This record gives sequence, C-alpha cells and structure tokens, in this order.
Amino acid sequence: MKLKVLDVDISTGSPHIAIMTQKDARHIDSKTGDRVLVKYRGRETVCILDIAESNNKNIKEGQIGLFEEVLEALHVKNKAEVEVDYTGKPESVSYIREKLFGKELSYNKLLKIAQDISYDRLTQVEKTYFVSGCFSQGLTEKEIIDLTKAMVDAGDKLKFGKLTLDKHCIGGVPGNRTTMVVIPIIAAAGFTIPKTSSRAITSPAGTADTMECLAKVELPSSKIKHVIKSTNACIVHGGSMNLAPADDKIIEVEYPLSIDAEGQLLASVLAKKYSVSADYVLIDIPMGKSTKAKNMKDANHLKQRFEDVGKKLGMKVKVIVTDGSAPIGRGIGPLFESWDIMSVLRNDKDAPQDLRKKAIFMAGILLEMTGKYKKGKGAKVAEEILNSGKAYVKMNQIIDAQGRQKPLKAGKFYFSVCSTKSGKVVEVDNDVIARTARRSGNPEDKNAGIILNKNKGDNVNKGDLLYIIYACSQTKLDIAKQYVCEFNGYTIK
Repeated sequence: MKLKVLDVDISTGSPHIAIMTQKDARHIDSKTGDRVLVKYRGRETVCILDIAESNNKNIKEGQIGLFEEVLEALHVKNKAEVEVDYTGKPESVSYIREKLFGKELSYNKLLKIAQDISYDRLTQVEKTYFVSGCFSQGLTEKEIIDLTKAMVDAGDKLKFGKLTLDKHCIGGVPGNRTTMVVIPIIAAAGFTIPKTSSRAITSPAGTADTMECLAKVELPSSKIKHVIKSTNACIVHGGSMNLAPADDKIIEVEYPLSIDAEGQLLASVLAKKYSVSADYVLIDIPMGKSTKAKNMKDANHLKQRFEDVGKKLGMKVKVIVTDGSAPIGRGIGPLFESWDIMSVLRNDKDAPQDLRKKAIFMAGILLEMTGKYKKGKGAKVAEEILNSGKAYVKMNQIIDAQGRQKPLKAGKFYFSVCSTKSGKVVEVDNDVIARTARRSGNPEDKNAGIILNKNKGDNVNKGDLLYIIYACSQTKLDIAKQYVCEFNGYTIK
C-alpha cells in the first residue's frame, strides 16, 4: 500500500511511530499497537502504529504521519510516497515472555532482543517487561556473558591496535567522580583509555552528565576516534556511538523504575569495556549502606562475578572494594562535580583531598596492571603526573578535542542547611544527599545540586553550615527544602 508522508514534527526520543487513518489501517489489516513496515528507496523501518481519530483534521486518507525518528531512519521528506505493509511482532517478544517465566535464554535469543532494542523495534512496554524479567528471574552466568556479547554484537566494536585500558565505578556514592581525574592521568602516561560512560540512572550525575559541563559528549564515532588518536583518551556518552547501543536504551527503562538488576549491571558495564576492546579493566565497588554492596559479603560476591565474567570475555578485570559510607568531594550534581575535578587537576590548595587521593590510588593500580610499573610504584607515578600539571594539560586537550562547552553558573535559587547542634559528623547518608540533589533538579538541571561544607569526621558547632542546595527554580528548591526539613542526611554526636 502506498501512502504520502506527512511530517508530524514530533519526536518520541526512541520508538518509531507512524499514524494512519482507520480506513487505511484496515486495508492492511492493522490496528493500534501493531507493527507496520515502511519502505522508501531501499530503506525500511518497522513502526508502531497509532490510529488517527475520525475527526483528526491533520491525518487524511492516503497519508501516513511519521515521527522524526522515522523520517531520519528512512531519509524521507514531507509529501514523499512510501510503501506500507503490515508486519508481525518481532520474534524477540516471545523470548521476553520466556524470560518472564524463568527460562534461560540462549545467545541467539538475547542477540535478537538486543538488536530489536537497539533499532527501536520494541515498544516501551515490551522493553520494560524484558528489564522486569531479568530483575525478577535473574540472569545465569552464561546469560550474563551472552547478553554482554549480544549487546556488543548488536552494534560496533572499536579496536586500537595497542594496549587499551578502562575503568568503571558501579555507583552509589554521590560525588565519586574519580574517572575524570584518572583518565587524564593515564592518558598523560601514554596509554590509550577510551571512556564511554552512561548518564545517571538513580544518582544525581553520571560521568557523561558531568563531562558535558566541560565538553561535548554526544559525538559521532568518526569524531571520537579522532579525539582518541590525538589525545589517547575520550570521556563521552556511550549512547552517542553505536557501541552496545541496547545498553543505553535499557538504562532508559531502568531510570523511572530506579532499578539496576545485578545481571544487567554486569552485562552493561562489561559490554562497554568489551566494545572498545579493553585489555585491562579496573572496577570500583564502593561498599556502604546506600550502595549496591551493603557489606563485604555483597562486595566480594560482585567482585567475583565481575572477574569471572571478564575473564571469559578475554579481559583482565581487577576489582577493588572502596569506602562508600559518605560522599566524596564537595560537589554533588554535574556542574559542582566538574568544579571538584578541575580543582584536583589544577592542584588547587582547597581541592577535595578525598577525591584526589582515591583517583591517585586507582590510577596507580591501572598503571601497574599494564606490567610497565612494579607493584606499589603506580600510585607514585600517578601522583607525579598529577603534581606536574601534565594531567591538567591532558584534560584540557581532551576537552578541546571533544568541543569545549560554555561555562555554567550555579542555579540562582539556593538554601543553606545548618547544624542544629554541636558535635562530630559521624555519618552522612548518601541516599538522603542523592535524593536531595535529585529533588533540586539533577541530573537534568546540570547547575543544580549540592555543595558540601562538612563531611564525615568533621567537627561542627551549632549553626555551622553543612551544605547549600542550589536549584534553577523556586519550585524545585522548595521540593528539596521540604525533603531536608525531614531528613538532612547528617548524624552529629
């Protein structure tokens, strides 16, 4: 059936949507929610069908309304003629159903799911059921390995022809932005370290969100390859490349649900590393009551799984368990975390020392993993690179190569949270701090968030400033204020 394109000038952000009249839909025996195959000059894409209401004045018989994603996929313009036909549900829907019933999925089935997620052939509901099935039923080690491979095989894979390093933190600690200090140290040491990062799922900021305050992170593959060739590194959003493309689309589903299933966590992290052909990978597992590893038993369990799966994927994975009991640095939220990072790289006297020390420690381990430095010497070399200013120069090279962003200012609405008594800060609740920052507008509002004045172990007097909340609107600030009036996140004794 041939129909004329009507550009509806709407973007969904992911699913491919087409709109037809009831009469035209009946011609190809289709109804709302069915898939239709749309073809144009050798290109084709599967769309989810929506039926225009009978009184709709925009979509007329003989027309098909296409959303921006479809127009882009087909390279088609308004009023062009396309071929439209009914097509059934993807095979992967039946495989998702199998997972919901607890069946182990093969590599081929997981590959089909990953491909259909990557190319937007599944509805939001179907993707959600896949995430829910993996969360409720769990993934076997074989499924984790196969899902990791499937997510990579559904996209592209980069190879650099030389030793490649990578690192990752599984999250849970506000302000723990060590990656953006470690990367320039390693790159300044002469090693290749392409960092493809995700955006925040349940935290106030992800590495990609923070780096975006300094440089562009949504870059085409050709540009990223140029950045890596010229600087030895990059810090970009993995979703901007076709590297494990299903991963970011799965994260989009996890975000509103605020879930991060163990099996998908392992596959998500390792798929990004596998897709850039990493030889050595360092993974940071913070341990604390608000992190994914609540205790040493949980941490060692995750450590073993990461190392086992990494080994079977042909990567040398080293996992370290770190203190996740309190925020790291002073800034919480993309902009304020970027301030902390640059102050450490500049060797500012007032730079957060906890962030600096942890970054040196991690960079040292990565340097030792290469075999170029003896055990115990890596941290000393990393500190020398940082102290010399070479890491700061390298970071600026990376920023300029990716495209420097215009500096942001803190949100103009703010509120000071002060101590109601004197004593010592014995605990800072990561979860409360993260929730407060998110209520202030993070991660979408990059210049919202929190600047900490006191942290765990500090002495305070009654009335001392604990932290300041920043927001871009009075409404969001009021939401954050309302929350901290009940929970300020600090235990002082």
